[in-house]
Amino acid sequence: MESVLSRYENQITILSDYLEEFPETDEPVWILGRQHHLNTDKSKLLLDISARLWFTYRRKFAPIGGTGPSSDAGWGCMLRCGQMMLAQALICRHLGRDWQWEKHKKQPEEYHRILRCFLDRKDCCYSIHQMAQMGVGEGKSIGEWFGPNTVAQVLKKLALFDEWNSLAVYVSMDNTVVIEDIKKMCRSPPQSSGAAHSSAHWHRSALGRSKNTAGFCTGWKPLLLIIPLRLGINHINPVYIDAFKECFKMPQSLGALGGKPNNAYYFIGFLGNELIYLDPHTTQSFVDSEENGTVDDQSFHCQQAPHRMKIMNLDPSVALGFFCKEECDFDNWCSLVQKEILKQQSLRMFELVQKHPPHWPPFIPPTKPEVTTTGAELIESTDKLFELEEEFEILSV
Repeated sequence: MESVLSRYENQITILSDYLEEFPETDEPVWILGRQHHLNTDKSKLLLDISARLWFTYRRKFAPIGGTGPSSDAGWGCMLRCGQMMLAQALICRHLGRDWQWEKHKKQPEEYHRILRCFLDRKDCCYSIHQMAQMGVGEGKSIGEWFGPNTVAQVLKKLALFDEWNSLAVYVSMDNTVVIEDIKKMCRSPPQSSGAAHSSAHWHRSALGRSKNTAGFCTGWKPLLLIIPLRLGINHINPVYIDAFKECFKMPQSLGALGGKPNNAYYFIGFLGNELIYLDPHTTQSFVDSEENGTVDDQSFHCQQAPHRMKIMNLDPSVALGFFCKEECDFDNWCSLVQKEILKQQSLRMFELVQKHPPHWPPFIPPTKPEVTTTGAELIESTDKLFELEEEFEILSV
């Protein structure tokens, strides 16, 4: 323990103040599928929290769309939370869930490449620029506040242009996850374009991560599963609380998007009946990558007390996130859901079904639209590329 404290002295000095805020309890703290005990491993808890990528309001970036806002302060919090959930999925994909960030320590190239996906530039795949512009296709004006389902739909569409990470993004409908549809999507061959296939194969080979050369199972695209939910009318229904907390215990957990009306947070865990979350409501200056491709990452990790809130204060409109790198991870998730979520005979938080409901439209795995540019850079008129999807209940007053 002494060596751990010495090694991470800077981080722990910055963060140690909040440890006293936690109650003296034998109850475990759960953070994205990992259990921590306050009495024995507070330092590991700190390091686990500080390793999450933290995206906040930024200012002084290039105006969105050329003439739009140069800051997302006041309206971009749910977009930043969506970025945090997706970034956690990419870290799990390339670096593993137990990867730890150390201040001033050289990080692998994959880490910097993940960060570059989210920089506030129009040519970065998941930048605030791309998310805001893609939101136009979801009926949201640039500068308008998003709800959790809107962000989920935006991420699903932007992921089609991301050949490096090659994620399959599934956003559930009507509180229902369909196993057949997910397996159809994740088992689909790579993008039909020969160039896209070649490029994706090159990236995987270059990173030493394709199964024949890979750590990935061939024939399965890593899955980002997002489940938008309405857990009550005006307030969260207490009947859902235990199931909601169980989701943070699952090893596939990416946490949850939600918060309060017009105030979005990224929930990463819980202690007792309190949720632990990262708060995007801090405005920092724009950070760009260096000439060598690295990113000064000090402002992308929360080195202060994580916030907590009573679970009953949560707005009922939320979106759960899960990451399944391989098919066996998804099968395990399905088993956990059957055991822990579906044991409730009535008022289940969501449903998991094997077959596509016959009264639904046929499921067609999404594919990248035929455009001449790559990446969302790309997309000046998103409403022409995608049909407007039905809006889910979002945070509102």
